[in-house]
Amino acid sequence: MIKILKYGEVPDKEIFARGVEASAPQVSAAVAEIINDVRQNGDAALFKYEEKFDRVKLNALEVTPEEREQAAEAVGPEFMALLERAAANIRRFHQRQVREGFILAEEDGRVLGQRVIPLERVGLYVPGGTAAYPSTVLMDTIPARVAGCGTVVMVTPPRRDGTLTPAVLAAAGVAGVDRIFKLGGAQAVAALAFGTEIVPRVDKIVGPGNVYVAEAKRQVFGAVAIDMIAGPSEILIVADGKSNARWLAADLLSQAEHDKMASAVLVTDSAELAQAVSAELEAQIPQLDRADIARVSIDDNGKIILVEDIAQALDISNALAPEHLELCVDEPFAWLGRVRHAGSVFLGRHCPEALGDYYAGPNHTLPTSGTARFSSPLSVDDFVKKSQYTYYTPEAMRRAAPDVAAFARAEGLTGHAKSALARMEG
Repeated sequence: MIKILKYGEVPDKEIFARGVEASAPQVSAAVAEIINDVRQNGDAALFKYEEKFDRVKLNALEVTPEEREQAAEAVGPEFMALLERAAANIRRFHQRQVREGFILAEEDGRVLGQRVIPLERVGLYVPGGTAAYPSTVLMDTIPARVAGCGTVVMVTPPRRDGTLTPAVLAAAGVAGVDRIFKLGGAQAVAALAFGTEIVPRVDKIVGPGNVYVAEAKRQVFGAVAIDMIAGPSEILIVADGKSNARWLAADLLSQAEHDKMASAVLVTDSAELAQAVSAELEAQIPQLDRADIARVSIDDNGKIILVEDIAQALDISNALAPEHLELCVDEPFAWLGRVRHAGSVFLGRHCPEALGDYYAGPNHTLPTSGTARFSSPLSVDDFVKKSQYTYYTPEAMRRAAPDVAAFARAEGLTGHAKSALARMEG
């Protein structure tokens, strides 16, 4: 049963505790061994690890055009149309994020500027295991396409029969993935980071995964860029006494069913609502297909926090910096300005977090474990880099040279000073 805690009457460590899936030393060591093996032995290592970890003996790693066509047929026209509608919403939102470069042309002969350049090749990791996520394919591919990336490469674990979930393949077609490989785990991350005979090396890896995937992304960072180190899913709901307990329980369970380590938290100023939501959770958990996972998540990491008012609730929310924040209150836009730290905010009583997972348009790849204090949702910005340039006329350089030289000498770098002053000598 979910814990009900009254703020101010229990230690803060209980209020602010969350489920965190830490990478144990043995995980780090195992991942390092896998990465090194893939770097040295390429595709041979990939086939070996797919047989060992995903328990499938593959004849080929790359998905064929025929497999992609069969997937679209398998899911049927209704689901394909749903994918297209969701993709249109996601694309429209992310198109507003596109940034242009700029030029500053000064009258004294200086030209300064910045270019925004799409990454040439990006890699997308799509989890498999206990669930398949076509939504992740859309959310992580479409911003890359909007940014103008040259090639999008996807890796995802195969099923025991060597196939991929048709819905994932269908989403890849709608989103515009170029190449798809039947790969999961740390070996997939290593292949994307360093390349093999068949898997191309990418410039950046995005997408969530289990603790081995997260650790692999941590270890290859530097050789390749990554989006973030994702932790367990989490939701925090701020709700007043007018909210519907059945809806709130369903929203909490929408995250609890992801993972036993997921965190589902309600913060409310109504003791009556807290009890009603607790009762609803007990009624709804047995109805879930993933009831065993949700049960552990709610019992171990779930909590209801009682506060004096909504302002105090938002203070707690900001301290937790949740991945998902629902504001189930009157006039939610009036409270939005009080939100400092949250990955994605869902406003009002008719905006469940699940809407954002699949359909609304804002990205669902979000900072977890409190990292919303300093990081952002996946966006078009993740798929571009910036380069700057400078041009000075001879006259402009001669005017600037003494200042440059003085600065250089202050740092003890006389070579820099001479480089600048040389332009004054002709």
